[in-house]
Parts: sequence; C-alpha cells; structure tokens
Amino acid sequence: MPELKLSRNTLSLVSKSVQTPAYTSTSQQPGVVHLGLGAFHRAHQAMVFDQLLRKGDMRWGIHGVGMTQPGLVNKLRAQDGLYAVRIAGASGLEWHVPGALWQTSVASTERPNVLKAIAANSTRWITLTVTEKGYTAALAQLLIDGLRLRHAAGHAGLTIASCDNLQGNGHKLKAIIHATASSQDAELMKWIDAHCAFPCSMVDRIVPAATEEVAAAAKEALGMQDECALSTETFWEWVIEDNFVDPSDAALLSRCGVRVTSQVHSYEEAKLRMLNGSHSAMALMGAITGRAYIADCIGSDHIQEFVHRLMTQEVAPHLSRVDWADYRDALIQRFGNPFLKHSVHQIATDSSQKIPQRWPPSVLGQIAKGEAFEHHALAAAVFLRYTLAVDEKGQTYSLNDPQAESLKAVGATQVATPEACVQALLCREDLWGTVLPQSMAWLERVTYWHHQVLYLGVDGSLQYFLTLDT
Repeated sequence: MPELKLSRNTLSLVSKSVQTPAYTSTSQQPGVVHLGLGAFHRAHQAMVFDQLLRKGDMRWGIHGVGMTQPGLVNKLRAQDGLYAVRIAGASGLEWHVPGALWQTSVASTERPNVLKAIAANSTRWITLTVTEKGYTAALAQLLIDGLRLRHAAGHAGLTIASCDNLQGNGHKLKAIIHATASSQDAELMKWIDAHCAFPCSMVDRIVPAATEEVAAAAKEALGMQDECALSTETFWEWVIEDNFVDPSDAALLSRCGVRVTSQVHSYEEAKLRMLNGSHSAMALMGAITGRAYIADCIGSDHIQEFVHRLMTQEVAPHLSRVDWADYRDALIQRFGNPFLKHSVHQIATDSSQKIPQRWPPSVLGQIAKGEAFEHHALAAAVFLRYTLAVDEKGQTYSLNDPQAESLKAVGATQVATPEACVQALLCREDLWGTVLPQSMAWLERVTYWHHQVLYLGVDGSLQYFLTLDT
C-alpha cells in the first residue's frame, strides 16, 4: 500500500491534534499574489491570511510565485498547496496546516501565469519576500507588465506590500518601478501612483530552512508524509503602514494580530539592527568556529554576553522603538530556541547585501555621540576572517554571496598583510556607505580586533573583549 501524503484528499485523515483548515478553495480565486515563495512567507504572511480565511473572508487565498527554482513549487503542487508548520516555544509545540496557498507559479518559466494573476479581477494584494538582493529591474518589470494588463482590463489598483528586510521597503519598491518604467509607460505610472498603495512593513519571525528532522517530526505528527514541512517559533510580528487601497483592510489585519501604524520605521530599524545585526554577527562567528546553529552560538555564555552588550550599548541608543529592552530580552530567548535549527551558514548567505543595512547606522550613531563602537569593530573583524572560507578547525565552507569572489580576493591576503587587507575591506562603499570608510578611528579599531581574531581565535577574542571596560 502506498504511503499517505498530505493533500486536499488526505486532509481529513490528518491527526486530530493538528490544526487544519475547515475552508475550501475550490470555488474561489486567490486575492493575493505573493512573490518569493520561500519558507518565511509560508510560516508568516500565509498564516495571517489563513486566519482571515478561517474567519470566513475568502478574499485572502494566495497565488504563490517562486521566482526562479521550480523544486519547491512542484512539491507544493503535489500536496495541493498544503504543508505543516511546527510552532515551538518555551510553552511547548503545536502543529498547524495552513490552507491559504491555492495556486502556484514559477516566474522564470511561467511568466504569463504570473502576469495573469496580477491582472486578475479577484487580486487585491501583492506581497513580496524576494530578499534584499531581489529588488532588481527584472522584478520591477514583472510588476509593470502585470499592472499594465490590469490597467488595460479596467480593474482596480492593488496594495503592493514589500515584506523584505529593507528600510522603507515600500518606498524602495515604488522607486524601482518608476526607475524601470519606459517612456511609453507614462500613463500607466500615473495610474499606479493614483490607484496602487505601497505600504512599508516590517516582518519578524525566525523560520529556518527545512530539515530532515522537521520532515520526520511532521510525518509523526500528521500520520502521513509532508515534503514541505517547516518549523518556526511562537513569536511573530507584522508591522505595516496604514496605507491600503481598501482602508477596511487595516481593521481586518489588526484583528489578526498585525500592528497597523504610521510608525513602521521604529520597528524596522529595531529589527534590522537588533535581530538581524546580531544574527549576522553570530552567524559569522559560528561559521568560523564550527558551530552549526544560532542556538549553539547563543548557548555559549561569552557570545550571549557579547550580543546582549552589542544591542544594549551600541544599537539601542539610536533606536526610536521605546520597548527595545523587552525586545532585546525576547531576542536572546528566541535565539536559544532548541527547535529552531537555524543554520549559521544560511544566515551568513548574502552578507554583503545584509551588513550595510544592519551595522553601519549604529556605528555612525556611536561616532556622532563620541561613544565606543568596539562591538561592531570586532564583528567587522570577524566578517573579514569569515572571507577566508575555512573555519578554525580547517574545514572549508562556501561563501554564498553575490560578492563572493571579490570578498575572497580581499580576505586571501589577511594573514600575510593584515593591515592592508582591513583597509581594502573597509574602503568599500558598497559595504559601509560613504562616510564610514573615511573614519580613521573605525579603521584603527577594526584593525586591532582583526589582529586579535587572527591570533586568539574568535572565542578567545570575545572572551578577552569581555574582560575590557567597554
């Protein structure tokens, strides 16, 4: 007898301990087109839309779009868009099967399907999680072409919500659409400006890449196979600007736990600099020392103390989020969640795209106040050591980064000529902006900590650092 697999046909056979959708999508068309169908979206926005669907509002089904790779889309199609999510925290764990994913496409091979979905009369929203490096002319052109069809059909405008880790992400998305549009699109751009909304938003939930362990746990929990299962934490946050084509969406989202506000910036800067900034630092430390997961990093007392001090002394003074101390303490607890096998190499991916958003604002803030920035200087030194692509145990690893070759070229000289190597890294405006490369104090302190990292190792440097009066 063949093994049972999760699908709409087998949903009724799923263990009763698992929360499953009671609604059906058969007679409805999706109201949301989501670009960037990865683990994060499926464990975050898709579960918010699942809440709305459970309440009987059938306008929130999703047409999920994988941007380039068909592998996940094919697996999800085989399961009718269903997948299990393990939600684990200090109080235990539970399993959910959200049912919001109704249709799927791959943008690189099924572009007409994506354009048709954007233009469909049923579509109300577009959401995006395409990562920081995904904001390209190609993405903008996809949206322009879909919106052109929509405009020609006489349909209403859309709420187009970026959910990526970029400050002012709604503004950036709208700007790249304007920059990409041709002169023949002048009328279309007027329509977009008048009838589409681009709210900024901040999303926060730790969602590691799927693992065999999660797949095995899902099989046991469901009583059947699920090739798309995910694991996440109980904490989640979605802060979105009160800027929607349909103003009534604000109240609907608020009732599901979404924070609708005009002050998104306060939350996004805190997340970028506290959560993401700490994540980057720990991921690089873990990669160099051979620690596999973030929980392994924060489980080491000296790394936990370093991260706590980093957030308290150098990040928090420049935040406008008033509850930053509570947020910091929650982050320390979340980082240590043993169920979140959050790979340090996954987080270190695309560091050249992430670090410019996460570290320089705090360093510049400290410089402006005449305060120390030693934590970030040590983190930058660790980043340089990471570019050697070999850990302290002699194991090589890949730099999965758009700038991998240039970073490795810089990093390769760090043992022979460390001062020149540090200078070569810190003069890069694509990493540090235009102001920080001019700071001799920044260069001096990163050079100092780079020497310590090379001769004491990462753990030795951190332990030494914590003995100093910073």
